[in-house]
Amino acid sequence: MSETPSPLNAALSLAASGVPVLPLRRGKVPFGNCRTCAGNACGGRPNMKTPGPCACPYPCHAWAAATTDPSVLASPAWATAWRTAAAVAYHPGGAGVTVVDLDDVAAIAWAHAALPATRTVATTRGEHWIYQGVMQSVNAVRPGVDIKSLMSYARWLGPGTGVTAALPAIVRALAVKAPSPARRAPQALTVPFTGQIGACPHRTPTYLDRGIAMAVQRITAADSAVHATVYRAFLAVLSTHGRCGCLTDAHVTRLFTAAQAKGESVRHCTDAWTNARTALGL
Repeated sequence: MSETPSPLNAALSLAASGVPVLPLRRGKVPFGNCRTCAGNACGGRPNMKTPGPCACPYPCHAWAAATTDPSVLASPAWATAWRTAAAVAYHPGGAGVTVVDLDDVAAIAWAHAALPATRTVATTRGEHWIYQGVMQSVNAVRPGVDIKSLMSYARWLGPGTGVTAALPAIVRALAVKAPSPARRAPQALTVPFTGQIGACPHRTPTYLDRGIAMAVQRITAADSAVHATVYRAFLAVLSTHGRCGCLTDAHVTRLFTAAQAKGESVRHCTDAWTNARTALGL
């Protein structure tokens, strides 16, 4: 009877086949950033568009930490993470695939009726349907359905069964949603609201930086209800600093980068920011 491979051995095997991998801790979430990268204070990996090791030696920046480099995976800096890892994850977009994550029986029934057959992998509550091709990652495209591809991660639960089909147009169409009725901030990020210019009149700059770091940490730690977590984090920042003019492009970019690392698109970040402003009357 063969033994189940350790998370590191499983990761090395996947990496050898060209699949970028990373460790997950309990709760199916990536390990937190090191002190240098806490709150993305290091600026994150360049552009945060492709997987690979950070400038620091640790598995920082969630999905972006995924790598195929065995020297990184087996390095002393990653050893503690692998010793305590609960699972192995991979970056679908980096592997050239898209995962349609079906969370329950109803979602699986919908997939059988609406989507072309492809390779499937059983999950704890549902199934992963894997297609060849990449696209943006979007959560909650339908009840119980998430799309994981670029700038996202999925648990490795085995090779699955069936033949991997080409990514169909119907899956790409799921990522296209009707525009939000709320007034939308511009896609090219600038200071997203008007207000007084200058230092925050009621708190110190250190208080602002701590608030941004806490919001980023809250978003990064979310393992479910990512949309709601992002909105609440934006709302918390804006409720304290939305009227005094102390927020800058750099602060907002840190928040958007953290949200996008969890699979949110720029459009969803912009909608959440706009809706938070609207709720506060800004």
